[in-house]
Amino acid sequence: VDGAPRSAAPAPAAAAAAARVAESRPDRQDAGHAARAVSPEPVLGDAAADVPDVRDASRQGGRERIARRGFFAGVTAATVGVIALTAGQSSSLAEPFNVFGARARHRGPNSLPVNRTARAAGVLATATAADWSLTVINRSETRSFSRAELVALGTTEADLPIACVEGWSQVATWKGVRMRDLLRAVQAAPGSHVRVTSLEQHGGYRVMDMGPEYAQDPTTLVALELNGATLDLDHGFPARIIAPGRPGVLQTKWIEKIEVIA
Repeated sequence: VDGAPRSAAPAPAAAAAAARVAESRPDRQDAGHAARAVSPEPVLGDAAADVPDVRDASRQGGRERIARRGFFAGVTAATVGVIALTAGQSSSLAEPFNVFGARARHRGPNSLPVNRTARAAGVLATATAADWSLTVINRSETRSFSRAELVALGTTEADLPIACVEGWSQVATWKGVRMRDLLRAVQAAPGSHVRVTSLEQHGGYRVMDMGPEYAQDPTTLVALELNGATLDLDHGFPARIIAPGRPGVLQTKWIEKIEVIA
């Protein structure tokens, strides 16, 4: 009888302990919910929203830097290319690479480039005719000179450049009769203006006028030789004009007549 009450007594105490445990668990769960409720997600979300803008700006800046580098690299390459391809105009060693400058120079007869040949000018027959002569006219005074007669008047040498409108220029040694000596042979006044006519039948420079500042210059020649040899046909044989300070198109080749016009 005494044992039964002792075994039933602990029941209320166990129930109370279980109740305390049950009460404590919801508190921990609520605390967990509360912790999740105060999560800093909005702050992280704002920062993440800014990241794409920063990355986009970075990518844009990178593209601009690449574009600038490409531009400057292109300009540098183009400049170097132009210098290399036109170097032959100023350096004889680089002449084979002169592609885009004035026409690449090639040595011709008499060690001088040729721009217009006798064939292109249509003077092959007339320039090589045995009866060629140079006619010098001063109003009523007219004289004709063969090459041998020109030489008999007396010749002189002059080192003069020949300059082409295409961009090249080269000094050469010319030998011939002074223009002023020929004018004197027909009694022309020292201040005379002259007109020179070529055997060439067509072309804008077949006739050339020359003022007294050139006609009376002691280095203006009716040239018969070039660089120590007879003038080549492509350089104006049988005779041509060479004067200081005049472009090549006014240094008439294959001349047939010199006329005093004033």
